[in-house]
Amino acid sequence: MINIYTISQRLIKHEGLRLQPYRCSKGKLTIGVGRCLDTNPITAEESKVVGDWQHGITRCAAIYLLNNDIKRIYFGLKQNIEFFKDLDSERQYALIDMAFNLGIGGLLKFRKMLLALRKKDYQTAAKECLNSNYAKEVKSRAQTIANTIETGEFKS
Repeated sequence: MINIYTISQRLIKHEGLRLQPYRCSKGKLTIGVGRCLDTNPITAEESKVVGDWQHGITRCAAIYLLNNDIKRIYFGLKQNIEFFKDLDSERQYALIDMAFNLGIGGLLKFRKMLLALRKKDYQTAAKECLNSNYAKEVKSRAQTIANTIETGEFKS
């Protein structure tokens, strides 16, 4: 896996960082770096660090939540995609980024893309990534992720 700092910097670029709670484009309560509080509420342990998030959080608290989200997604992908550990670090990142945006359940709906990845057919996997509502919604982000899947190199 590429280091958590690199992943967090890329996700900050894709998601942005907001220290006040807000409603995302889908109307979900969100804070920090795309932390959807409706589907991924702050845990009791996180609350000890974050404090009263309703009135905003610090940048350090946002990074703390982000790092927890990255770890949760990474281990969730290892658990749900048996070949995930066999992918190179950049293709692992591409799936982490997609799961961060869609949730692991949403990523698992990309059956054709995942099948192509399993077969190391990266060109087909990239096409399947772009042949989706996800790609229509996040446009350049999806193009970056599809290119990463196809080439094994991240270029923003």
